[in-house]
Amino acid sequence: MQRRIRELESELAGVSIKQPPAQQPPMELAPALLDPFSTQKEDTVTTMTKLAGTFHVHNENTECGIGHEGGIPRSVTHKTRVFGQSHWINGIVLFLGIPKLIESHFRCETSRAVVGIQRCKSLARTIKFQRTPAARSLPPIPDLPPKEVADTLIESYLRTVESVHRILHIPTFRRDYAALWASESPTNTAFLVQLKLVLAIGASTYDTKFSLRTSAIRWVYQAQNWLSEPAFKSRLNIQTLQISLLLLFARETTGVGEDMVWVSAGSLLRTAIHMGLNRDPSLLPTRSLFAAEMRRRLWNTILEAVVRTSLMSGGPPLLSLSDFNTAPPRNFSDEQLSDDDSTPAPDGEFTQISVAIALRATFPLRLAVAKFLNDFGAHGTYDETLRLDTELRTVYRALCHTLQGYASSSTGSMPSRFALRVVDFHMLRYQLALHVPFFGPALKVTAYAYSRTVVVENSLRLWYSVCPPSSGARGVAVVEEEEEEIGRDDLMRLAVCGSGFYCTVAIQANLLIAVELRTQVMEAASLSPPTLRPDLLAVLEDSKAWVLRRIEAGETNVKGYLMLCVVTTQIDALARGLGKDEMLRLCLEAAEESEEVCFPLLEEMVAQGRDGGGDSGIPTGLGTPEGGVEDWEFMVSDALFELGG
Repeated sequence: MQRRIRELESELAGVSIKQPPAQQPPMELAPALLDPFSTQKEDTVTTMTKLAGTFHVHNENTECGIGHEGGIPRSVTHKTRVFGQSHWINGIVLFLGIPKLIESHFRCETSRAVVGIQRCKSLARTIKFQRTPAARSLPPIPDLPPKEVADTLIESYLRTVESVHRILHIPTFRRDYAALWASESPTNTAFLVQLKLVLAIGASTYDTKFSLRTSAIRWVYQAQNWLSEPAFKSRLNIQTLQISLLLLFARETTGVGEDMVWVSAGSLLRTAIHMGLNRDPSLLPTRSLFAAEMRRRLWNTILEAVVRTSLMSGGPPLLSLSDFNTAPPRNFSDEQLSDDDSTPAPDGEFTQISVAIALRATFPLRLAVAKFLNDFGAHGTYDETLRLDTELRTVYRALCHTLQGYASSSTGSMPSRFALRVVDFHMLRYQLALHVPFFGPALKVTAYAYSRTVVVENSLRLWYSVCPPSSGARGVAVVEEEEEEIGRDDLMRLAVCGSGFYCTVAIQANLLIAVELRTQVMEAASLSPPTLRPDLLAVLEDSKAWVLRRIEAGETNVKGYLMLCVVTTQIDALARGLGKDEMLRLCLEAAEESEEVCFPLLEEMVAQGRDGGGDSGIPTGLGTPEGGVEDWEFMVSDALFELGG
């Protein structure tokens, strides 16, 4: 028996036990379970320079099978963040050759260019320190400007942001504002915070120098501190949603963490969903007309904030059309909302909400563009890009037809020039974002030639929106003479004085135009000097004057001006057929001269901050505390070409 057992054990030892085959997912589900990057061939190109820092550009090299020549930049990693395809940095990577050109000279810490940049950075840090409140708690005390100044700031806000993105019920806001000045009793804190954010946004178009910048930054910090208080459930109300939306816009215009607004917009979206704003009021317990329409309006503006910040940050919108069923706002004027028996105006009749309603019709496609560019694993083909481009142009034409139709309305009311230009600016930005990933490859591969044309022409139109050719390089004095044309100046001032969306798109546009000009020079095969488009050359010159106006208005980052001066010099040197050494010498001189131009402007800002807190002699009003702004720190992005990484 024992012998038999040993024989059986020996036989078993020689047998290989076969495991049943692993269960495979159904064929129709297999693609969804794959790693989205498993079928993609990506190369990461790392550029390290002292001037630019370190950038990791993640390129896809499968498009059309054209390898590195047509590599499509899908994202960029810089420091601790990853930027999707719609972020402006994806266009700036085309300039990384500029820092390399002059890199050897920036290795020397005693070179004039390096010393100049360090001097400017030192002054910039001082200015930021002067302007911004310390991290300590800042109670929202009624430190308001005089009433006549506050009145002007409110009107500036109402005719700009509120004319496109509805947040406030204007009659209610005006009533509470009048009560604030008429009453000696303590003001409702939530309304005071709301008012200060309105003033902060309005301050960006108050004048051409953003003279109230320091006050605006303080008001933004007070609002942020108030929202951060641990009173969560009690803050789940409409007024807090309004304050949160206003804070997003105020942070952009004042430059307080404007590059992180996408993160805050995501938090606001989830708060609104928690409050049920993603469900149409008709499906919820009975509410008044006022409550129902305010919920629709706020949800509509939150949607706009989510998709706009997604486009600006290069982050995924993390939202789909299946996440909500809230209908667009109905065409009521603000005054009608107080009467439950009111009926909405006909679609062709213009009211205060009409622009927002018209823009909402394009939202599904704009959301699709943002997801196409920025969702995780986004590797859209060029055919898909062209399809979205066609659809975007179709809805754009319909939008223009709708807005232009209000001019023939029987009421005689129509959108302001500012509102029309802002809508145009937004739609052009989506078209530009679609094609920028293919712009670099299009400079080498003719398959993407259409994208090259779209990028150049849309960049030109976007640039003209904030810097029309008639104002160009004539300087601040002439621009001030044009300020009576309010509808035009508001957008120009918002781009010059503010931070965030408008100025970033404008800078991206003129840098893309510079890339096109540089490429045209290098493509020219002629013994005579190349003929470049005069309108594009004019943009390059105007952009330097425009960036200087931004510095005069309080911008502290001089690297954009330095970059424009260097690339303009490089294009000129290439057009003249100069050798590499001579071109390098001229580029270095341009960098040094740009710093010499900017340094006195920064010195003047430091002096103003020491003298009076930076508010240019604006008198104080209701409840302004005594004392300056000595204990300050700053919250701002400086991602563009950080010296020393």
